[in-house]
Amino acid sequence: MGTTFSEVTPFLQFLLPGFLAAWMFYGLTSHPKPGQFERTIEALVFTIVVQGLTELIRMLLEAVGRPLAIAAWTTTSHLLWSVIVAILLGSVVAAAVNKDVFHTWLRKKGLTSRSAHPSEWFCVLASHSSDVILHLKDGRRLTGWPKEWPVDPCLGQFYLQDPAWVLEDGPPLVLDALDGIIIRADDVRWVELLPARGGDDGISS
Repeated sequence: MGTTFSEVTPFLQFLLPGFLAAWMFYGLTSHPKPGQFERTIEALVFTIVVQGLTELIRMLLEAVGRPLAIAAWTTTSHLLWSVIVAILLGSVVAAAVNKDVFHTWLRKKGLTSRSAHPSEWFCVLASHSSDVILHLKDGRRLTGWPKEWPVDPCLGQFYLQDPAWVLEDGPPLVLDALDGIIIRADDVRWVELLPARGGDDGISS
């Protein structure tokens, strides 16, 4: 006998907050989305956490409402609170990952040497406030402030502000007429980091 829509709907409502939290996480971080199976597992983990926090909220509200009940806890209120919790959970986890909060604590405890950033490439560029020199595959060198950079060294683009061509002889050729220049990551052989300077940190794309 086939499964009816009315039987599937409660199951979808149960899973929806977890997928919403996962969607918030990947929307607010630079982590690439994994395969469908891994994303489903992550959504299920988020679902368990969200449902547990929602149940805790229900218990607290019912305890507060015993002296003077305002409204009954219903399926609709459960869904509403689970969606709110999912949005907050996904946002908080994303902020903690972007700030490397969890891994910073773990590194201090000697439990890991890794960071929360998606790659070593991203970690270095995110934590080092300095101009860079891009060595292009055609032999030219371009320097500037990396306002944006790709998560993957083979995909995406660099956006350099205050760009200048580094010449073999003589001072750099500053491109004063430009606000910035976009370079494909695939055209870059390697990146040199110059000593730190003042200014805003780059923002990852």
